[in-house]
Amino acid sequence: MTFTLAIVGRPNVGKSTLFNRLVGKRLALVDDQPGVTRDLREGAARLADLRFTVIDTAGLEDANDDSLQGRMRRLTERAVDMADVCLFMVDARTGITPTDEMFAEILRKRAGHVLLAANKAEGAAADAGVIDAWGLGLGEPIRLSAEHGEGLNDLYTQLMPLADAFAERASEDAPDTDVDLDEDDDTDEAAPARKPTKSRPLQVAVVGRPNAGKSTLINRIIGEERLLTGPEAGITRDSISLQIDWQGTPMRLFDTAGMRRKAKVQEKLEKLSVSDGLRAVKFAEVVVVLLDAAIPFEQQDLRIADLAEREGRAVVIAVNKWDIEEDKQDKLRELKEAFERLLPQLRGAPLVTVSAKTGRGLDRLHGAILRAYDVWNRRVTTAQLNRWLTGMLEQHPPPAPQGKRIKLRYMTQAKTRPPGFVVMCSHPDKMPDSYSRYLVNGLREDFDMPGTPIRLHMRGQSDKNPYKGRRERNAGALTKHLGKNRKG
Repeated sequence: MTFTLAIVGRPNVGKSTLFNRLVGKRLALVDDQPGVTRDLREGAARLADLRFTVIDTAGLEDANDDSLQGRMRRLTERAVDMADVCLFMVDARTGITPTDEMFAEILRKRAGHVLLAANKAEGAAADAGVIDAWGLGLGEPIRLSAEHGEGLNDLYTQLMPLADAFAERASEDAPDTDVDLDEDDDTDEAAPARKPTKSRPLQVAVVGRPNAGKSTLINRIIGEERLLTGPEAGITRDSISLQIDWQGTPMRLFDTAGMRRKAKVQEKLEKLSVSDGLRAVKFAEVVVVLLDAAIPFEQQDLRIADLAEREGRAVVIAVNKWDIEEDKQDKLRELKEAFERLLPQLRGAPLVTVSAKTGRGLDRLHGAILRAYDVWNRRVTTAQLNRWLTGMLEQHPPPAPQGKRIKLRYMTQAKTRPPGFVVMCSHPDKMPDSYSRYLVNGLREDFDMPGTPIRLHMRGQSDKNPYKGRRERNAGALTKHLGKNRKG
């Protein structure tokens, strides 16, 4: 999915009908009665070779109070802010109304890219409405019939250049991960990690449960109140990216919405916010999991940290609100013990205590982020690995399932960001997970790779000697060659 398209407009202009056609399913209720759609609905859309996320929104009405219509309008406006492209739909048969003109003005100010679609445009009766749509100042209207599937080629033509631009932007923003290594380049000195620059800053996502203090922490780092904060949980709705120079290190910080347990995420907007946070994790190189010192390591904290590990990102655990903690030494000891027990897959990852309110501990957090990034880029030479593997085999040989001894012959590092290793062995499918964990823990400890995700792959290698029979084959070829010469 390269971009997000929000379909907005007055009630009953055909937004849900177009949404259903783009996703290829009847996900949204459709009826002649206006106001059927009340919340946001998200789906995976397909239009020819384009793949994108489409959002069906409630009908825009002229209401700003706390009534149902006012809340629906605020929800739709938030979808406009979150979307990459807005498709503003009008009813070509009804013509342009004062409400259409008012919302066209709002979209011009709020949305980055707005496309205008005149729906229900089949037949001559819609010609006048299509012509009137030009007066909205949003460019040429796309003549659509969502019900009959007409005009989708014109919509594709308008979306294609935008999709290309968003795909190019995504490729620029996406971090280099699972970077292949040249196995022939096996110098004694491993290459250092790429230094962050202004053009390619270090990408850091701050994630955690609602009200852990993510926005407050980022405000403290950048030294100004750029992000809205407060005692209420869930103020931040979408991922916000800020580029800064933090103590000489160019960084792009992602502030994300708080991630609650899936069962508690009922509001459609919050579902979008959480999915936006998950995307921020994928675009980050280092993920800072921010915990509340009063209630650390709840189930959702563990899920968030595990998600970052599964995505192969460097992880830093930061414990916030440390300034109000009374028995700091005992609390820190409890935290470290709980971390080792509950997140063994991140054993050794940096755990730092901070106070977003006072700014204490931010120097330690900066250093922990750089250390995690350095380990994430760590490279070990093949010669070192195979000497190490010999020692590990002598200390604890692999098992012999069904009487067949598993032979580990050769090991090399195939990737970095995160470190990935390949072991050539016999019967890779019979290698128990416990022995793989033994090797991963050994790599983590002996090559100083605490906390970073480590990928270990067992690859099969034939037991046959590749040199066996070569002498006989060479002798046969020589005899054949001499025989030809005699005939000649």
